[in-house]
Parts: sequence; C-alpha cells; structure tokens
Amino acid sequence: QVQLGESGGGLVQAGGSLRLSCAASGGTFSSYTMGWFRQAPGKEREFVAAINWTGGSTLSESVKGRFTISRDNVKNTVYLQMTSLKPEDTAVYYCAASGGSRRRLEAGVGDYWGQGTQVTVSS
Repeated sequence: QVQLGESGGGLVQAGGSLRLSCAASGGTFSSYTMGWFRQAPGKEREFVAAINWTGGSTLSESVKGRFTISRDNVKNTVYLQMTSLKPEDTAVYYCAASGGSRRRLEAGVGDYWGQGTQVTVSS
C-alpha cells in the first residue's frame, strides 16, 4: 500500500509560480510511474503530467512550456513546478502513482491517489 501526500499549494497571482510536492511512502517509489492531475470546480478531473522511473515525462498540451514534472527517487518525492500560472490553472491538484506506463496514467488509471492540494490563481 502506497500513501501519497501533496503539499505546496496556495494562492498566487497570475504570472506567478508554485512548486507542488508529493511524498510517497509504503512502497517501492522508483518502480512507479508518478503523475499529477487536477480538478476544477464543476469540471472533470484532467491529466496534467506524468513521469516514469527513468525520468521520461509527458505533459498535457494546456501546461506544456509552463509546467515541469520531476522526481527524486532517493527522497521518494515527485514535483510539479508551475510557472506563468493562469486563473484557469485554479484547481485541486492530485498526485497519483501507477504500476503501469505513462500512457496508462495519462488515461486516468492510477493505483494510488493523494488527497489533493488547492491551487488558486488570482487575476
């Protein structure tokens, strides 16, 4: 059983930056594909980014060029660096872990999920 805990959310002005962290425990972190999703009020949860154990990553088109996903397999932590934030980035951001591929996680199939952290971008 893997436990995931997100941190780093908050309120930021448009154009600002935030770094989200997701600490994992209870499993072999390096064997999991890790990812980030977000859900805005009244909207479906959407894929944001994924990274496999070797560091290969996938980003959604809406965040390419602005967000970066990375992982530290020693600290068992995955990060989402968010820059040039826009009001439409406002959402609860969730961390997810998958025993499968990035494509599987991109499709929303995660084995473990965190509780989420709120990101609010003001205009």
